Amino acid sequence: MSNTRLRFAPAPTGSLHLGSARTALFNWLAARGLGGELILRIEDTNAELSKPELIDNIYRSLDWLQIEFDGEPVRQSERTDLYNDAVEQWLSDDLAYVDDGAVRFRVPTEGVTSWYDLVRGNVSFENEHIEDFVVRRADGTATFFTANAVDDFELGITHVVRGEDLINVTPKVLMLRRALGASDTPEFAHLPLIVNEQRKKLSKRRDDVALESYRERGVLAPAMINYLALLGWGPPDDIEVRPIEEIISLFELTDVNPSSAMFDLKKLEAINAEYIRAMSPEDFSHALTPWIKEESWGAVVGADELLKVAPLIQERTKVLSEGPAQLDFFFLTNPEFDEAAWTKVMRSDEAPLILSAVKTAVAEVKWDSTALHEMLRSIGEQHGMKLGKAQAPLRVAITGRSVGPPLFESMQFLGRETVVQRITAAQQKLDTNKPIDSP
Repeated sequence: MSNTRLRFAPAPTGSLHLGSARTALFNWLAARGLGGELILRIEDTNAELSKPELIDNIYRSLDWLQIEFDGEPVRQSERTDLYNDAVEQWLSDDLAYVDDGAVRFRVPTEGVTSWYDLVRGNVSFENEHIEDFVVRRADGTATFFTANAVDDFELGITHVVRGEDLINVTPKVLMLRRALGASDTPEFAHLPLIVNEQRKKLSKRRDDVALESYRERGVLAPAMINYLALLGWGPPDDIEVRPIEEIISLFELTDVNPSSAMFDLKKLEAINAEYIRAMSPEDFSHALTPWIKEESWGAVVGADELLKVAPLIQERTKVLSEGPAQLDFFFLTNPEFDEAAWTKVMRSDEAPLILSAVKTAVAEVKWDSTALHEMLRSIGEQHGMKLGKAQAPLRVAITGRSVGPPLFESMQFLGRETVVQRITAAQQKLDTNKPIDSP
């Protein structure tokens, strides 16, 4: 273990923001790549932010992201004596003064405060443009600048990795750090902002920025980790979807692009789909279970039954929450017809002919997907239709929709009796030209 120490320092304001999640991940990647430690520091000096449920939300989100920290979490609310001691020392050294009850730090009127940023290169601020800033409020509480500088110094933080929105506070923190007696400067890396498709900063008011909402949609943790790593960084070989162990070995803070990183939901879902396809059928079925159980019909679905049909949708599932809508017709007694699909497919002259021929043939055909496939291919040829076109009315009759899992495997699972019942129901609907109770 080297003497390298990083920290992730969230304020418990609710759900963990995607930007904060990316910052936590980049800190973790850097710490592991450098063989150092990563500290979790909760910035809860505001009493309103000390609620257990808000802090627990941070713990749950970071645990889901599989980010491991070294040692126990540090709570700023438990370190007020350190901050007060620092402010009193600055007052004693005439580096600060009292103004309307608050304590302000004396900023030099000349010179510059600068550092080399691992992402942005040389950054410099002229001191004459920085106002004397508050280090302790009139109510006696330390400001962000004080707590930040004291904690980083006292905890021996060597690398500070955070969002570029905090770059303007860095010169103030550096001044306080030097006033504490520090002779060194941490390595800073200010990460690019994450923006939406309109290239606007992600906002809670207009964007879905809560990490937990993506978990609730059925994004897998490894996929989210992989995607967050790509927001501002990319592997040198351009292979984006890869195991986390490889990302750790390749990740360098100096390779982070300073330009804004766009959050692309379609790309996240595409990456998630790759991870889903790579799962074993058993793991995919198990992962689907919570979403299935939330459905009214889900309570009656056993693990063995789900395992039989879940692999049929594995190739076409982008997020786990899509699973129930693709599988419901397997377990519903009376699945509804999609009227748009019905109108498009069932109004052709061939549709009733296909249904009639299939209904007759399924009474005798061997009941496996290969035999069912050959049966429909033969029927289609008899009516001058390719298999794809011949499938359309049969799929709508059996599943209630025009798209879904592989048809013949679905028929095999449903069983001969159910398939005949659903074809009959579709024929009745065609005859009456109106919806009926049972398809």
